[in-house]
Amino acid sequence: MYPIDNTIEIDFIETPSRLESFCKQIEGSEWLAIDTEFLRESTYFPKFCLLQIANTDQVACIDPLAIQDLSRLFEVLYHPGSTKVLHSGRQDLEILFNIRGYPPGPVFDTQLAAPLLGYVDQISYGALVSEVLGVDLVKAHTRTDWSRRPLSPAQLNYAGDDVFYLAQVFLKMRAQLSSLGRIEWLADDFAALLNPENYQNPPEDAWRRIRGSQTLNPQSVSILQSLADWREKVARRSNLPRNWIIKDDALLSIARMNPSHEVELKTLRGVHERTLKRYGNQILELVEKARKSPPLVPDIQSRTVRKSTQHEVLINVLVGVVHHIALENSLNATTLAPKKELELLVSGNLENKLLHGWRKAMVGDKLLSILEGETMLSIRDGGLRFESGNTDQRTDRAS
Repeated sequence: MYPIDNTIEIDFIETPSRLESFCKQIEGSEWLAIDTEFLRESTYFPKFCLLQIANTDQVACIDPLAIQDLSRLFEVLYHPGSTKVLHSGRQDLEILFNIRGYPPGPVFDTQLAAPLLGYVDQISYGALVSEVLGVDLVKAHTRTDWSRRPLSPAQLNYAGDDVFYLAQVFLKMRAQLSSLGRIEWLADDFAALLNPENYQNPPEDAWRRIRGSQTLNPQSVSILQSLADWREKVARRSNLPRNWIIKDDALLSIARMNPSHEVELKTLRGVHERTLKRYGNQILELVEKARKSPPLVPDIQSRTVRKSTQHEVLINVLVGVVHHIALENSLNATTLAPKKELELLVSGNLENKLLHGWRKAMVGDKLLSILEGETMLSIRDGGLRFESGNTDQRTDRAS
């Protein structure tokens, strides 16, 4: 046992018997704050190194490297009567998804909830703890190799802090959200975290994660899609990082050049000799095949946002509406509706976060109604007012 503060100690669990005892103690908890430590610098799949769990009166670090059978723990962790509390929990849920095939629910993600209380979007854990609790966390072990044993008391305290303070942040945030009647607003966002598609990484979609793909012509997109699909399968099969097979910028260069011979590949920056030796022929074969095929997603250029003077006018109008709604709800306007999302909405792209989750109910539906002419804006008594528009005389959205 290692002290974490004056009242609670952190328990390091590395034997099945101690794990069984701990599971009995936390069974039936209304909620459990959880966090994971892992490494993925040299692997495709993250290496699970430590699991931290806390409830109202216990904190533990569980060693999955020492305990081979975690089924008893997962019985408790996956119980639907217990809310799993996380901060920016996608990577933690990915770890559990890889083990069990599905993530544990229900969940409460403090990073997703923070904007509803006026905190900035995508706030870090340390910043949130500082804002909510006035505690500045120690950052000494952010680069720790969590696969090495033994772990020092300082490392365990650092790991334990992650769930000890997460629990306190959760309790305060939950109380505030309840008093404002906003708990239910987060239901869709939390449910989305449990969608298995978030963690499956299908090879055919791997190209979407490569920055710069939107600048390619259709033939180059087809080549990139084929190469990224191939790299994903190789990386997964060999459990190696994608960039260890071939880097993103090299894939983009190949897609742009559309090479037919190895001598052309050799001229490309980022395509190393060892890559050519091992995969050169495969790459050229993939390029040749993709050259004759249309891209899996047609009209790739439509994903870019076209701007015009009229677009800018509409965006500025919507910015004013967002500020009005944010002021009424004591929220940060930039967090409520980032300008990038407004640009997507004005351009006709409905796949943005303003039309999903709590933002849809608070601001997204209203903005869309204004753009479609169903809601009119007016100024009365020194304030902005929304009125039903004449549906027979809708204003066309700029194009």
